[in-house]
Amino acid sequence: MNIFDLFKSIESSSSDRGSVEWLIVGLGNVGSAYEKTRHNAGFLAIDRIAQALGVRTDRAKFHALTCEATIASHRVLLMKPTTLMNNSGVAVGEAAAFYKIPPEHILVLHDEISFPPGKLRLRRKGSAGGHNGLKSIIEHIGSDAFPRVKIGVGNKPRPDYDLADWVLSRFGTADLEAMEPVLKAAPEIAELIVSDRMEEAMGKYFA
Repeated sequence: MNIFDLFKSIESSSSDRGSVEWLIVGLGNVGSAYEKTRHNAGFLAIDRIAQALGVRTDRAKFHALTCEATIASHRVLLMKPTTLMNNSGVAVGEAAAFYKIPPEHILVLHDEISFPPGKLRLRRKGSAGGHNGLKSIIEHIGSDAFPRVKIGVGNKPRPDYDLADWVLSRFGTADLEAMEPVLKAAPEIAELIVSDRMEEAMGKYFA
């Protein structure tokens, strides 16, 4: 590589680092065994966002399946961590450090057992609330001040039901039908949030 190629490479790398303004992260577990499970609600939402944008999250980068896209003139990186749920922060932390993304520009979509399927809630920040994926992200980026979309997946049917078994169980037909409006709304919610219209999004999509 001559000196001109070197400068071109450095310039390209610098440009790549500055191109992404937001990380939009769906939480879940990779693999056919986890498809359409309650814990993968975040993956399902990311898939809908990608579909609406005409892209696919199929590039392996930052321990995640990713793709770059543009939402309301903002360059975003869609992410589906491949580390399994409990280590989601590894992927988010690497991408945030590389692109120098502040917590306020990391949007996380995840499952929430406190709400029934078809309900959601938006938050600007907050604790992990017992969610191991969120806990991992907070640990790796050193902050809980990132917006999140909590997607209802329903609580376990009885107190003695093992929580891990419940969140790793597949949605039934009725639950998937109930979730359809929420998943359909995911692209608009993402657009409102990256456009700094969180209040509007919270007012329109509040459970």
